Amino acid sequence: MREEMDNKKERVLLVGVSLNDKKGIDIDSSMDELKELTFAAEAEPIEGIVQNRHKIDSAYYIGKGKAQEIHNYCEELDIDTVVFNDELSGAQIRNLEEIIGRNVIDRTNLILDIFARRATSKEGKLQVELAQLKYRLPRLIGLGTQLSRTGAGIGTRGPGEKKLEIDRRHILSRITEIKRQLKEIGNVREIKRKKRMDSGLPIVALVGYTNAGKSTLLNNIIKRSEEYNLDKEVYSENMLFATLDTTLRKSTLPNGQHFLITDTVGFVSKLPTHLIEAFKGTLEEVNYADLLVHVVDITNEDLDIQIKTTLDVLKKLDVLEKPIITVFNKIDKNNSENVDYDINGPKVFISAYDGTNIDRLMTEIEENLPQKYYKVNLLIPYNKGNISSYIFDKTKVEKKEYTEEGAIITTVLDSIDYDRYKEYIID
Repeated sequence: MREEMDNKKERVLLVGVSLNDKKGIDIDSSMDELKELTFAAEAEPIEGIVQNRHKIDSAYYIGKGKAQEIHNYCEELDIDTVVFNDELSGAQIRNLEEIIGRNVIDRTNLILDIFARRATSKEGKLQVELAQLKYRLPRLIGLGTQLSRTGAGIGTRGPGEKKLEIDRRHILSRITEIKRQLKEIGNVREIKRKKRMDSGLPIVALVGYTNAGKSTLLNNIIKRSEEYNLDKEVYSENMLFATLDTTLRKSTLPNGQHFLITDTVGFVSKLPTHLIEAFKGTLEEVNYADLLVHVVDITNEDLDIQIKTTLDVLKKLDVLEKPIITVFNKIDKNNSENVDYDINGPKVFISAYDGTNIDRLMTEIEENLPQKYYKVNLLIPYNKGNISSYIFDKTKVEKKEYTEEGAIITTVLDSIDYDRYKEYIID
């Protein structure tokens, strides 16, 4: 009996507000996404309620009368937790819980909870805890004794499982310690990043909405590397925020040039500012990329909202000036390449699942990298040993052969070295 109670999913009521003055914001899409987020938190969304208002109620968000109405819904539907589609203040949460008599959380806390579940690396866990503490800090006064919540339920994971009678001073102390640890991890990442930059390999970053298929695409691309093995694949699953940790892998372009490809955390509408700030270290990888591949789920009815959300985040990261290839994924589910979406740059329609048009995408990546690479055969005379040494030290030599005239070297040159040594190029 006890085991059945432990396995019972939290029954959740979803609440959203549609403001009359906010035209163009699709509340139905936003509520559908809130429902998917609830599933991702392994809870069970039972019902959704949307209230039309002229403005938000400062004390109860939805107004005292509506809060009482929601209390009645909760009694009738046996609800455990009420999730609001926007961010609530500490005072609003306290006031709502007093009337509703249930655990009340907001969209931000729900997303933080999902991240707490999915974080696996030390850095990921620290980033999530930092975001959670920053979220809770301004709510200390409003939540009062309710900060002592422990036990099961959405919003209690991560630092929420510790005693939350911690006062502001203790939280600030913990935030300082987490920042120190993240800085140390960041220093290690900076050293690794410098080595990557010194290698001269171009870097391609996959960006896009959560569950657009970035991890599946990454796995498909790295299979084209001669160094590929199954252990290099990353976890991919049909769910929101399946992976959080930034992954870097090597692959090969059609011209034989090696390049690095990195996956980034997926975006979502109303992505908490605390999360963007906390994950800034890993999101910085986008800043060092030579090319961005923006992955879009073509089957999603709200792909225009998802595209805008991703571009807004990229704008905050100040990387919109980089070359971007837009990839419309999942054409195996929606066999259409006629999406008339006005977007700058090249577009490719693919299926990361079955590999359709991945070769076309690889060609686009090759052609749109700012630095061009050329696979060539060079005939280097024996009296030009300094050139041979440079080629062997600085490029990826695929084959060498010695003849009477000199050494024939098959390698890949960037555009600078191509111009420098073009007199030695042979057919």
